[in-house]
Amino acid sequence: MATPDPAPDEDRTAERERLALEKKRQRYVWYYLGYFLFGIHLVAFVMIYAVRHAK
Repeated sequence: MATPDPAPDEDRTAERERLALEKKRQRYVWYYLGYFLFGIHLVAFVMIYAVRHAK
């Protein structure tokens, strides 16, 4: 016997939850990318400072 499809409102709720989770994960990816790029630049500036001030 086939199971009936879920009610349309349950379908919409599940889709909304999936989209909310995807949006949250995407925001975290952007945060990680921002921190990574900031860190790379910070390291680069420290290295430039070290090279320019070496004796």
